[in-house]
Amino acid sequence: MNPSTTANDIVATIGLDWADEKHDLCIRPQQGKPEHQTIEQTPEAVHEWIAKLRQRWPVGKIALAVETSRGAIICALMAYDFFLIYPINPKALSKYREAFYVSGAKDDPTDAALIEDMLRNHRERLRLLVPQDPNTRTLLGLCEKRRQLVDGRTAAVNCSHAELKCYYPLARELLKDLTTTLAADFLLKWPDLASLKKAGPAQMRKFFYAHNCRSEDRLKERTALLEKARPLTEDPAILTPARLMVQAMALTIKNLNQAIEKMDRHIEGLMEAHPDAFIFKSFPAAGPVLAPRLLVAFGTDRDRFASALEVAQFYGIAPVRRASGKSHVIAMRYRCPKFARQSFHEQAGCAIKVEPWARQYYDQQRARGNKHQAAVRATAFKLIRIYYRCWKTRTTYDSNTYLAALKKHGSPLAGLVEKSIKEKGEKLSKNY
Repeated sequence: MNPSTTANDIVATIGLDWADEKHDLCIRPQQGKPEHQTIEQTPEAVHEWIAKLRQRWPVGKIALAVETSRGAIICALMAYDFFLIYPINPKALSKYREAFYVSGAKDDPTDAALIEDMLRNHRERLRLLVPQDPNTRTLLGLCEKRRQLVDGRTAAVNCSHAELKCYYPLARELLKDLTTTLAADFLLKWPDLASLKKAGPAQMRKFFYAHNCRSEDRLKERTALLEKARPLTEDPAILTPARLMVQAMALTIKNLNQAIEKMDRHIEGLMEAHPDAFIFKSFPAAGPVLAPRLLVAFGTDRDRFASALEVAQFYGIAPVRRASGKSHVIAMRYRCPKFARQSFHEQAGCAIKVEPWARQYYDQQRARGNKHQAAVRATAFKLIRIYYRCWKTRTTYDSNTYLAALKKHGSPLAGLVEKSIKEKGEKLSKNY
């Protein structure tokens, strides 16, 4: 909602049901009946339609709701300052539709009318889409696409493990980590035990040297493993398809590694140029991967969230309370931006490894009977409160400042952290 925009400023409301080839619209003037239109999904058609709208209403704002928050149509609309754009959650629209069409009937013109109806009657409950700057939006796209590449690599690695177990278990012992380009090159060069045996220990040593793996102990261990290795099977019905599949996965992993490295370079360049990067780089365990993901989750619009609780609720870190009569349930929120929720969750999991107070808080949660994921999520909830403050005031994170605040308020967590640090100091002194 935009507090500075009143209902009197809005000259029309529009519900837009978008599709790949065409968009259905329901347009309702402030004083008038709804009108149904269809426009083609081409830049020319979209901009021509927008020009006609402005010609029809030369002054005032046009409120438009659409069942998405990104995409080509959103980018086109945001280029014009007279639009107030309200993204509608698809599940929210589905529930709204069910209230009027119990049979489940659905078509595009009806959805456009329902979107317009939701906007007109419940605009104050909807969130106005405020565009991020191009740098932040590009960073968001890169972070999301990078994660897709990483997930694709994980799938290829899992497939490789499954195949190697069946015919070439030695490769898993020699390589350990199949996500590396070294492992991919190894499997492309020697996709089975027979080819590796034929090459011999000298060629294998030369290969690892060329890939900067020069630990003499590890090389001797690999040589011993190769000399002792025996084929698990010699059945060509198993070997041939498995070998080809492993090579295909190795090539996929190698190509994905190159794409991920290219993405990382772009992300690094955008982070260096971003004015808020220094804030998020200061967060515990927020390295080159997680810092950009946290940055795009908060964005650059400081009016976007009114409180830290709102951030936690929006991204599904805060639980949902459902109460009806005597029933009272606290549950996890599933309808949320899942990539950002994953970012907060993963960063909290890393923070407990390096930040003493976060570790103590996690241990507290575990002692209360919470499972690992619930304890990490509780830690993320606490971290969001600190990160929100840093983001609002544009200050870097300082664990000492937070520990001082814990002491000031008499939190038992401060005593646990001091005790932990003291025990570690005593342990180090004994070692020396």
